[in-house]
Amino acid sequence: MEKTEASIYDLLVIGGGPAGYAAAIYGARGGLTVLVLEQLSAGGQMALTSQVDNYPGFPEGIDGFLLGEAMGKQAEQFGVKTKLAEVQALRLAGPLKTAETSSGRFYGRALIFAAGAVPRKLNLAGEEALTGRGVHYCAACDGMAYRDQTVMVVGGGNSAVEDALHLSRLAKKVILVHRRDTLRAEKFMQDALEAMPNVDYVWNSTVTALHAGDSGRLSHVTLQNLPSGVFSDVPVDGLFASIGRQPASELVRGQLDLDPAGYVLADETTRTSVPGVFAAGDVRTKPLRQIVTATADGAAAAYFAQRYLG
Repeated sequence: MEKTEASIYDLLVIGGGPAGYAAAIYGARGGLTVLVLEQLSAGGQMALTSQVDNYPGFPEGIDGFLLGEAMGKQAEQFGVKTKLAEVQALRLAGPLKTAETSSGRFYGRALIFAAGAVPRKLNLAGEEALTGRGVHYCAACDGMAYRDQTVMVVGGGNSAVEDALHLSRLAKKVILVHRRDTLRAEKFMQDALEAMPNVDYVWNSTVTALHAGDSGRLSHVTLQNLPSGVFSDVPVDGLFASIGRQPASELVRGQLDLDPAGYVLADETTRTSVPGVFAAGDVRTKPLRQIVTATADGAAAAYFAQRYLG
């Protein structure tokens, strides 16, 4: 694509999740020309969540896909352009940032990187089909649907214990499955979980299969005890995989400073190590990754992008 004025925007936003669209809305309302580049559809990972109960303003909850669509439409009303395309490469140095995509080349005088993070999967047959239908990756997002039911949490770190604690206040029973015989979580968190009477532990075990019932939802899982090799089937209403997340930061590796886990180093101003480039949402190093913190990041990123552009 020839570099024309039409392909140069004040602000390029990489990622159409809640962080990206919040940034786009704030940027456009601040008088900037804004292009959002998103590979699939508005909402990002949020769009895979069937019921969002903890985003303010929706007392009955809302489907994540519908919330993402609403964010996209709201941005469009303020003049934001969205291009559904795969971003294949970014060039961030210099006063003009470049995005090479499957639909051509686009330029921005500032860039907000809001590519998000994806949960690590169990990599089991049928997992994708059961995602949102009994298999989940965020207890804070989806746990409310399992009030007074039996759920399983897979993992042994801080995230797994935090998810198990959250679910223990909602579910009838929580089964925590870990491949080792001790948890890696901080001791105070382990102590809090051990005090919950409705939490059972299955040590030295992994989930080897997911099974759907007649309704097409998860009905039970198969566990394997690693020392003995013995398999067992466990009925559950829901399973939460809490084995970590993977930041979508490959496009900026070698250009922006990252932490050891691959998240973009950016403080509450969302400024990165490259002038004019900001990181917002789950891809940024931060203590809490939720829709509401992503939108807050997006607002901050747009504010500081406007200041950068003068």
